[in-house]
Amino acid sequence: MSAESAPSPMALTPAQAAKVLSAAAGRRIGEDQIREDIEDGAPVNPDGTINLLHYAAWLAREVARGD
Repeated sequence: MSAESAPSPMALTPAQAAKVLSAAAGRRIGEDQIREDIEDGAPVNPDGTINLLHYAAWLAREVARGD
């Protein structure tokens, strides 16, 4: 995949985020899990895409809170 065709980590669809996170985690992370997090308050861009850095920070806060 060339840099031109690679999705931006600042604007991923839930499906793209699931794919990237699955590869990084070494286990399957489903698009449904990402969508559930969005419903639970995970941040999204105005166009509904996900900034991976903001999402990771939100996940870290949720883990620290014990949710």
